[in-house]
Amino acid sequence: MGSLPGILFFVLGLLVSVGIHELGHLIPAKKFGAQVSQYFIGFGPTLWSTRRGVTEYGVKAIPLGGYVRIAGMFAPARPGTHTHKANGEPTIAEQARMESREELAPGEENQAMWRLSPWRRILVMFGGPATNFVLALICFGVAMGGIGTQTPSATVGRVLACAHEPCTHASVPTPASQAGFFAGDRIISWGEVPVATWTDVQRAIASGGTEPVQVRIVREGSERVLTLTPTTVELPIYDEAGRAVVKEDGSAATVEKPYAGIAPAYVRQRQNVSTIISQVRTMSKATAGIIWRLPSELWNTATTLVTGEARPATGVVGIVGVADLAGSITAASTPNYTALDRLADLLLLMGSLNLSLFLFNLIPLLPLDGGHIVGALWEGIRRGTARLRGKEDPGPVDMARAVPLSWIVGSLFVGMAILLIIADLLNPVFSQGV
Repeated sequence: MGSLPGILFFVLGLLVSVGIHELGHLIPAKKFGAQVSQYFIGFGPTLWSTRRGVTEYGVKAIPLGGYVRIAGMFAPARPGTHTHKANGEPTIAEQARMESREELAPGEENQAMWRLSPWRRILVMFGGPATNFVLALICFGVAMGGIGTQTPSATVGRVLACAHEPCTHASVPTPASQAGFFAGDRIISWGEVPVATWTDVQRAIASGGTEPVQVRIVREGSERVLTLTPTTVELPIYDEAGRAVVKEDGSAATVEKPYAGIAPAYVRQRQNVSTIISQVRTMSKATAGIIWRLPSELWNTATTLVTGEARPATGVVGIVGVADLAGSITAASTPNYTALDRLADLLLLMGSLNLSLFLFNLIPLLPLDGGHIVGALWEGIRRGTARLRGKEDPGPVDMARAVPLSWIVGSLFVGMAILLIIADLLNPVFSQGV
């Protein structure tokens, strides 16, 4: 099939995700009376635009995001606030306030975003990430509950000839090949333990050690019993970030595990709602963990560019890396990997992307949505506390004072994007294998 269809699917899915995210801001903003002057998908030069009422809708040349421009994001400075430098020039915060005022014509002041109540501003800013979460649920639901995903079964899909392929004349045959296993054998018990899933088989192998074991199988409709004596293999140990653990002497840390030499056959299986929710929960925790470790993850990524070390498969990747994975899904030549399987995997990828967008945008820093949400939440708490204590309304939080910090954060995000693009091109994660 080639990689191009997967890459195009990803680009289209990204644009749809961004477009719906921005609608999550636009619709409640208009509903609550704030003026929205622009809704654009992409950045850079404008390719096409049209105006509907006061809002300009359009598409720009660089399809790496999007934005809505809501007028009057910053409230005027409170009396006594330092607004100008010694030379008379406005501070960065005051410049932001001035530009915010200029977005509204005389008589339109009530359409400023800052004039909305705190809870309405929270809904406007949370609307974008919320749409990404809903899209993630839809993608996971269709892929896992509708199409179904390839799940390892208790049927043997492949019997390995030797533990470390490619085999040589010195290679030792695997226990499974010596015992007479064939692809298609359905395992129904391992020793005295009945098995129904591949996980059951793995647990039975691990708990049985290297003692000879009788394995009951079904082959061509008939039950048979094969005797297998597991051996042990040394496998590398990986930490939670997917990096190989290294001992003090610099060698890779390993662990011995019982080994049989069989791989499972995969079957497409539809998952129930609880399994889908569990998967979303697991992926949310993993994604949140990567975001929490983002500085160290980026440092490790930069280090691999210098050392040439393989990037861990569970590490952070950029947009190029995700597009590469989408392309590898449609380009894969794995036997019995059907078009439906590819579509399910692409939907899972888009679900993961939207889950990442949801969590990333909730980081409580400007210019991200989470920064605006925290500001509105703090304003609501201040005003509510003052009202309960019978004190004067403290007024809106001066979010313009955080503009210098938002510039720094924005610059760091641009640097992060550039670093990941370079790493994805020069040292891609998905070329390393698992």
